Amino acid sequence: MTAYAIAHLHEVEMCPAIVEYLEKIDATLAPYGGRFVIHGGRVEQLEGAFKGDLIVIEFEDRERARAWYRSAAYQAILPLRTEHATGVAFLIDQVAQPHRATDVLADVPGLSDVRGAR
Repeated sequence: MTAYAIAHLHEVEMCPAIVEYLEKIDATLAPYGGRFVIHGGRVEQLEGAFKGDLIVIEFEDRERARAWYRSAAYQAILPLRTEHATGVAFLIDQVAQPHRATDVLADVPGLSDVRGAR
């Protein structure tokens, strides 16, 4: 199942280390089939407050995403980003298709009792 490496960077200090990170990250992704889906860009604010940049990298599956993140090549450049940017990063799987919004309710403990009461 497709998986995504997502980073929401709240603040990035544009400096030589970040430039070096950007120059080197593509080579770390190639062996794992990773590709940028979203890499910053202008955000059209619809609700709430959003600050920073969103980065989404797509992989064939979570195993490849995890292997990329843990690879020696990526770990070697990671401090170039983490020392000059704040934010969060995580892996997440794409939902199985077809998917309906109510499918997430099956994983909520005790919800069948509540739903049955309606």
